[in-house]
Amino acid sequence: MKDTIQGVERFDSPGKGRGLRVTKPFKVGELIFSCPAYSFVLSAKERGSYCEYCFNRKEGLARCGKCKKACYCNATCQRADWSMHKLECSSMVAYGPNWCPSETVRLVARILASMKTQKERNASEKLMLIGEMQTHVEDVDNARREVNESEIAGLHRFYSKHLDFPDHSALLALFSQVACNGFTVEDEELSHMGTAVYPDVALINHSCQPSVIVTFKGTTAEVRAVTPMKKMDEVMISYIDILYPTDDRNSRLRDSYYFTCDCQECKTQSKDKAKLKVRKRSDPYEPEVVSGMVRYARKKMGEFRAIKSEKNILLELLEMCVQSLDEMGTVFDDANVYMLHMMYQAMGVCLYLGDWDGAIHYGEKILKPYSVLYPAYSLNVSSMYLKLGRLYMGLEKRSRGLNALKKVPGCSERMGHDTLYTGNIKKSMHSILLSYGSLGVPSRKIITKVIKRHS
Repeated sequence: MKDTIQGVERFDSPGKGRGLRVTKPFKVGELIFSCPAYSFVLSAKERGSYCEYCFNRKEGLARCGKCKKACYCNATCQRADWSMHKLECSSMVAYGPNWCPSETVRLVARILASMKTQKERNASEKLMLIGEMQTHVEDVDNARREVNESEIAGLHRFYSKHLDFPDHSALLALFSQVACNGFTVEDEELSHMGTAVYPDVALINHSCQPSVIVTFKGTTAEVRAVTPMKKMDEVMISYIDILYPTDDRNSRLRDSYYFTCDCQECKTQSKDKAKLKVRKRSDPYEPEVVSGMVRYARKKMGEFRAIKSEKNILLELLEMCVQSLDEMGTVFDDANVYMLHMMYQAMGVCLYLGDWDGAIHYGEKILKPYSVLYPAYSLNVSSMYLKLGRLYMGLEKRSRGLNALKKVPGCSERMGHDTLYTGNIKKSMHSILLSYGSLGVPSRKIITKVIKRHS
């Protein structure tokens, strides 16, 4: 029997299928509902920084005595996580450095384990069962199908000792469900901590003009209003980064979610001119010059994405960023979103190269346009101030660091409430100031935290 969530209900959304709507008014910043994860997994890259079970970030986590990889706050968290960690523990020891399932494979393994032991509706399935989540199996193209087949092979390779698998078609459907409905769990600096599935949250449809935002309290998803909501208003989130212009957003939606958005912003494209800002000159650029540069920008973004995970190519990546920015800068203004995208990538590469001044250079150029192009509720601006604050303090530029950090709470509180994000941001600021003021704590330690969290 279906349960209920106070303040919201499932309904048939015209033109969208299943959806969620509110049954009472909500103010900006008000919590509409929270949802525990059906299954979750901490990113392997974050092991040692976060607890595997509660996703709490702290120093001095205790390591699993067998695999020496998984880390926990205490014995309570370790015991609570054992039913999931045992799927990987002995395998990590046996395979050693060759243990390499993707994060998606790890999440699917945990979903299968949960399904096997589940006797009643999960607390995350009050309005929709996990098996009801959209699959889009029939829409998957050959490239995505090959990826899914590879993932299934990885699942069999690393988890066959502890799991009984359903048939091949069921596995294909499950991987497609995770691809369409999985959430990236982020911390207050928008850094990727892991991946999870929330069936009830998966009911929420997309809009490029969302009415809610999803943030995370550990592994629990919190859905909060970012616009005033009237009774019977549909709950809408953005599945994608809304920084980009209409064509880019819909291209991403078609590629990942198999639909095109028809929200008011997509119909009017009212913000595209500001997002595609070109340099001022007395003789305006011909439309084909601008469209040609847009094609160039998209191509370079794709090339960067394709090779960024390769090892020992940081200098090549930075050179790609610099060359792309030089070329795009002949037509695009610095506030153009394609310029901002490549500046953000350049900032990340500079951090990994240890070029702190270079990272600050790009970060400072990003800040003002971000403040204009992102909506007031977005955490991207506060995240950038926090990153720059860490860098300034790490380089002992105390005055500039303090100025940046002072702007962080104001940005995050524009959602109209004291969210966990706001609280964690304040904790991060306190940590930075303590690190700066503590004798014997090297500045590099502060900067290292920026490097790890620049996604």
